[in-house]
Amino acid sequence: MSTGTKYIFVTGGVTSSLGKGIISSSLAKLLQARGYSVTIQKLDPYINVDPGTMNPYEHGECYVTDDGAETDLDLGHYERFLSVPTSQANNVTTGRIYQSVIEKERRGDYLGKTVQVIPHITDEIKSRIRLLGKTGKYQIVITEIGGTVGDIESHPYVEAVRQMKWEMGKDCLVIHLTLIPFLSTTGELKTKPTQHSVKTLLEYGVQPDILVCRTEHKLNKDIRNKVALFCNVESDSVIEALDASTIYEVPILMEKEKLDVVVLNKLHLPIPENIHLEDWKEFLLKIKNPKFEVQIGLIGKYVELKDSYKSISESLIHAGAVNNCRVNVQWIHSEWINEENVAEKMAGLSGIIVAPGFGKRGIEGKITAIRYARENEVPFLGICLGMQCAVIEFARNVMGKTDAHSTEINPSTSNPVIDLLEAQKQVTHKGGTMRLGAYPCRLNEDSKVYSVYKQKEISERHRHRYEFNNEYLGDFEKAGLVASGINPEGGLVEIVELKDHPFFIGVQFHPEYKSTVSRPHPLFVGFVGAAVEIGSLKKVHSH
Repeated sequence: MSTGTKYIFVTGGVTSSLGKGIISSSLAKLLQARGYSVTIQKLDPYINVDPGTMNPYEHGECYVTDDGAETDLDLGHYERFLSVPTSQANNVTTGRIYQSVIEKERRGDYLGKTVQVIPHITDEIKSRIRLLGKTGKYQIVITEIGGTVGDIESHPYVEAVRQMKWEMGKDCLVIHLTLIPFLSTTGELKTKPTQHSVKTLLEYGVQPDILVCRTEHKLNKDIRNKVALFCNVESDSVIEALDASTIYEVPILMEKEKLDVVVLNKLHLPIPENIHLEDWKEFLLKIKNPKFEVQIGLIGKYVELKDSYKSISESLIHAGAVNNCRVNVQWIHSEWINEENVAEKMAGLSGIIVAPGFGKRGIEGKITAIRYARENEVPFLGICLGMQCAVIEFARNVMGKTDAHSTEINPSTSNPVIDLLEAQKQVTHKGGTMRLGAYPCRLNEDSKVYSVYKQKEISERHRHRYEFNNEYLGDFEKAGLVASGINPEGGLVEIVELKDHPFFIGVQFHPEYKSTVSRPHPLFVGFVGAAVEIGSLKKVHSH
């Protein structure tokens, strides 16, 4: 039996958005709960080098790791389920693969050979897949392959999987996620789409070891046997994946289906008797049986596509569990908010989050909503651009600097309270001016944010270009908006808060990237706690 790292590949068929990321995360959670060290990586077939320059409407949220990699939102699921940080190595794109191969070719690394998809592109893919295994940290590496089998873009990845299965034998297995649709006209579950999907995979030389079948109705024994027979898998390797009420239920459903046991058997790994899922089950119990309910307004410019704010909405679920409450998110488009309708739009909310983003669309709506939260003592959390809007609002409406703005939006403002650092102004490359990844922050002990974190030094992830302009710091603090968190290396303002307000905090970083099931983020926990308090006061007053 090999003692090296074991590799599991998760492919998808029939249709996209079946939930490969959630199945990968759920399997990883179960293996981790049995005592194995596991990580997950995503191979993305698009030619962009990373999703950093992609529109959220195209790709949903861009997730950022500690080491500053702009990655796919599935990495957020991996971290939320496992509480293990990911890195640049956990997300590979076709753009990065080809870029690397072309750079090697230009350097002459291939000694004049003709550079081809096989072996050069597939070798590069395999070396990226093995990178995490070579660190010695992980016993099992799960690799999710984006897109669906049969897409022209994913051919090289499937070929790399075929080669690795051939080279590694029992140290490697393939899980194929597919769909068994229900036809309401005949009242039948149909296995043909799954059969076709597996047939396509077989045409590339890859025999799946396990089939995970998404379905709205339970699979009876006959259907499992039929799928097993037509797809060359054992019947206990046909796993039912019923639609769940929450993604956090999927590990429990997969445990019932014995997905982890089947996987460990096929990899010839011991199956520890105990599986430690007590905390996970307690978390599930809390989100399914809350004592309270709060309404939180999430104000942004991409609210039509909720995946754009995936990490924020998940962080609110984690914080809700800690506070024994269900957080109902009201998605409010910032372009729809103005002075005339703000009171009506914000009515009934016990907390307001102003979301991150780039560009000027919807900025004035965000500023108007923040003014409402400040003046009406509604708990407020501003993230990244949300924090910058809070600074602009305060400068305009409290300090009397009526044209205060960010130079990102108005380069000719006479009060640039948010501005590029001098060193950044010379950089023309889009990604070059970004502050990306984890940076330290020192908290003022006499502050609300310190009582939330309960520690003096924190580290948080960034993804932004513009900064608080320190020339105005003294004026802001005199007027009552204090800098309660400072980057110790450059003196940059990371956190602002209002002194006389139940909860009014703006942060330049993205706390949502670090919230996990086992470690809910303190800022969201504090914010939801304040909203619960305000909500209960509102109920008392209304009685």
